Amino acid sequence: MPEGPELHLASRFVNRVCSGTVFSGRVEKSSVSKNCEVPFSCAAYLISAVSRGKEVKLTLTPIKEEDGKEDIKPDAAGGDNALPAPMDVTFRFGMSGSFKLTSEDEIPKHAHLKFFTKGKPVQVLCFVDPRRFGSWEANGTWQLDRGPCVLLEYEKFRSNVLSNLSDRAFDKPICEVLLNQKYFNGIGNYLRAEILFRLKVPPFEKARTVLEPLLHKEMTAELTLSKKLKLKLENPDLLELCHMLPMEVINLDGKGYDPEHSDDSSAFKDWLRCYYVDGMQLLRDSNGRTIWFQGNPGPMAPRGSKTPKAKSRRTKAVDENGKKALSPEDSESREGKVKSERRKTPKVPTDLSQKRPRSAKAAKEQTAEGLQTDEGTRKRTTSRDRKKMAAEPSPPAEAAKESEIPNKRPRKSRTKSGKGHQTPL
Repeated sequence: MPEGPELHLASRFVNRVCSGTVFSGRVEKSSVSKNCEVPFSCAAYLISAVSRGKEVKLTLTPIKEEDGKEDIKPDAAGGDNALPAPMDVTFRFGMSGSFKLTSEDEIPKHAHLKFFTKGKPVQVLCFVDPRRFGSWEANGTWQLDRGPCVLLEYEKFRSNVLSNLSDRAFDKPICEVLLNQKYFNGIGNYLRAEILFRLKVPPFEKARTVLEPLLHKEMTAELTLSKKLKLKLENPDLLELCHMLPMEVINLDGKGYDPEHSDDSSAFKDWLRCYYVDGMQLLRDSNGRTIWFQGNPGPMAPRGSKTPKAKSRRTKAVDENGKKALSPEDSESREGKVKSERRKTPKVPTDLSQKRPRSAKAAKEQTAEGLQTDEGTRKRTTSRDRKKMAAEPSPPAEAAKESEIPNKRPRKSRTKSGKGHQTPL
């Protein structure tokens, strides 16, 4: 899910690709999106962006074009040629929102809001959101219930937290309070895990217990600015890490979240120490969000909660239509599996007794059936042998023995032809 650093990188992306680019026409919304229409249309306008926590604001500024030159000043006279007023469109990215700049022929499937450039070839700035949890607001402002940004308004952010520790929100575990955007605007699931892991703070420790020592430290410490900066770098506290770690993500050469290089996230994965890292423990908080941690979870850990399965760190590749694309390894394994299944032929038992019974009752019936079959076979064999023996007399036993011994002189044997009479062979 995009967090503060990702939205800040998204605003940088918009400013970079839209710098000096003139847009024209109306803003188009997809028919499947449930968000509002953006009632803006202009012959020529510019787009700029700024972020604040988990929000990004696009400003659409109309311009005049005279003799091929751009004049960004609106018409003060307010005549027939007066330009429309600028408009702000505020975005929240939800689970999968991002901005992309593409050609008109390569608009992504899940592009739900589109801004078209002027001139040829036409390019389109798209707000792409496959899962549709993102939203926008025309003529929108920053949400009033969101606190100062942990990235761009650090001093206000710190003061807002420490001056409101009596709020009942801080009675909850620290891992849940870190997701409260009223106080931690820009912190999300992976950042809270990394912050608590690096400080070795149990995720289900009471938030007020963790934060109150920071208030006492500020009230008693009388340090110069240089000493405060040195202490912050060598031994940062929780609020300082809420600012420092997002800045580290932003400085990962744009690889943490970059719409142009979304597949290259190796630097970001190497930066993670806790979130989605093998060997870490997992629990779900009271909001159903998974927290990754190590060691003791803390006194406020939910009792009887099921530990979610550890997920693989391998990310799923997604094609341009938003569908899952198989990696080369997955394709090879799937192809090999199909071939092996084709080679295997099911073994059909010729005898019913070889079939595996599905239950104990069926096993008993099958055993009894087998015994009856064997008994009937023995009876039939015995009667058939008796008839054969009666029709064809068997040779004497001793003669049979002698025939098995080669090069041996036959011995005299006697057969019983009548009572008391012997006949030589």
